[in-house]
Amino acid sequence: MTIRTATLQDLDHIVKIEQECFPEAEAATRQSFEQRLIHYPRHFWLLSDGCQIIGFVNGMVTDEPDLRDEMYGQASLHQEHGAWQMIFGVDVIPGYRRRGCAGMLLRHVAEVSRSQGRKGLVLTCKEKLLHYYATFGFVNEGLSSSAHGNVSWYQMRLTF
Repeated sequence: MTIRTATLQDLDHIVKIEQECFPEAEAATRQSFEQRLIHYPRHFWLLSDGCQIIGFVNGMVTDEPDLRDEMYGQASLHQEHGAWQMIFGVDVIPGYRRRGCAGMLLRHVAEVSRSQGRKGLVLTCKEKLLHYYATFGFVNEGLSSSAHGNVSWYQMRLTF
């Protein structure tokens, strides 16, 4: 398996994977992904098994310590030299789940972010995933202010 940064040529695959991984109300739109790939392609990582893209992690960088809903749809808020790497999604297609793929992506993003001098990673997740992210060192900071997709989200932080 290999990890590389995404390009606009990957957009169709990215959108398809997102639709497999999230309900419509929570899934990012094609337009949103396109803007993310334009504004911060260095912060959009793809995991492939041979020629098949099987998952990805993406998110902007900012000096703001908390992940706000506006960040998902406003790629222009990205600050390349910001302190925190936000994670908007950890997507792995169903057939590759429970094989360590998400963990491989998360460890890679943490390593890259650390080498770039970031303070750490911030993500939001549903309650059922709190324990999973904690295994990577993320700390639960409680309910997020996020109302993305009309779901309750918890903010988690991995500080380097």
